[in-house]
Amino acid sequence: MSNAAQRSNRVLIVATIMLATFMVAIEATIVATAMPRIVGELGGFSYYSWVFSAFLLAQSTTTVIYGKLSDIFGRKPVLIGGILIFLVGSALCGLAWSMMSLVLFRLLQGLGAGAIQPVTMTIIGDLFKLEERGRVQGAMATVWATSAVVGPLAGGIIVDNISWAWIFWINLPIGVISVIAFMVFLKEDVAHKQAKIDYLGSVLFSISIVALLVMLTETDASVWILLSLFSVFVVTGLLFLAQEKRAPEPIISIPLWSRRLIATSNAATLLAGMALIGLSTILPLYVQGVLGRSPLVAGFTLTMLVVGWPLAVMLSSRFYKAFGIRRTLRVGSLMFPFGACFLLFLTPESSPIVAGAGSFFMGFGMGLISLTSIVLVQDSVEWSMRGSATASIIFARSLGNTLGATVLGAILNAGINHYASGEAAAGLHEVLNQPTGLSALAADPAIRSVFNAALHWSFWGVVVVAVLTFFTTWLIPVGPSQKREGAAVASEAASY
Repeated sequence: MSNAAQRSNRVLIVATIMLATFMVAIEATIVATAMPRIVGELGGFSYYSWVFSAFLLAQSTTTVIYGKLSDIFGRKPVLIGGILIFLVGSALCGLAWSMMSLVLFRLLQGLGAGAIQPVTMTIIGDLFKLEERGRVQGAMATVWATSAVVGPLAGGIIVDNISWAWIFWINLPIGVISVIAFMVFLKEDVAHKQAKIDYLGSVLFSISIVALLVMLTETDASVWILLSLFSVFVVTGLLFLAQEKRAPEPIISIPLWSRRLIATSNAATLLAGMALIGLSTILPLYVQGVLGRSPLVAGFTLTMLVVGWPLAVMLSSRFYKAFGIRRTLRVGSLMFPFGACFLLFLTPESSPIVAGAGSFFMGFGMGLISLTSIVLVQDSVEWSMRGSATASIIFARSLGNTLGATVLGAILNAGINHYASGEAAAGLHEVLNQPTGLSALAADPAIRSVFNAALHWSFWGVVVVAVLTFFTTWLIPVGPSQKREGAAVASEAASY
């Protein structure tokens, strides 16, 4: 541990890190709960999924860059800079006048969020020895669990009682306190390091993914436009792979990602991320628009997701000892599609408890998949590559969230166009683009029936991806007798 780290007040810094992490962690669930109301006031339901995709794309593509910038300029200025960008984006999101402006401001918000998780994790590594890190990372895990519980409830309360803008503006006091605390308590002597940042790889990756997302979203565009987007996706994707092979410090290490255990673990994590973001974005629409319940009730159904997740994390070390990693992973991953199947049985007369049960089982399965994958990946590489290997899991999950939000949003729009063609489709979109649109929709049996059928297309998409996740976990090479000893590793991995 450096002298600078010794001079830092570690307790206060960890508390500040937890506060900054909470600010970003709560963002996904609080926005998901409030989005039906936001799209009702701003209009532009076709851009619904882009509000999530823009944030996640910016966050995932800048994570590695911020990590390398912190090696060059120090943790403190990079982290504070990222928080300030996030706060500017949050302030502008609350002032958005249209869905397109909200998407652009969410992109800015994501550019700032990309700095917070990797740099705070690095600070913890700087301040604490390896044997101390498990306890700190366990505390960080509680932040994600708490934020996931508080987010849906806070989102429901805010949109029911005050302006939806406050779901973004609530970040401002938290962020300001975090910046001041880091400036006062975090002391560091920057040892300047030479690090070559793969800017070209980042640009090529972003262009390729954006082309794919636009192609999936704008399904009504002409064939030539779709073919052009597909060509851009393929060409920039191939150029990105070529760049990663020759870059001194690539965003994605091809040799590392090509290892079977890491490749299959990342594939399972990416698919699981797609399914979970689909659940988080689509389920609130169903609970409010079809079941006719309040945003607060919709928030409770998502809360069950994060009841199951930390429960699985807490029980994981016992499962490892009793059954071994392979059985824990495979049985745990079965919970994922099992929970997704609950969505298929939802009807306009269903109780929200059914939706909550599906969320719980998906959360439990995701907890075991995510944690076990990280444990396996970290143990499969030498110490010098452990950070990159762990970052690959985080990157895969973020990319899965980005793709999932767009793909399942596109499926929903396709379902609406299928079941309500012509004037009926226009009427449904008009209702959804009203501030009280979901309430009015739930009160109209004809329109509600169309929306119910369209949402079930997205539910089928979630189920298919969840089943693919289950089968992918069986491809992960794990010895039949491999077991984990001790809960420290599980606690440390849980924060990721």
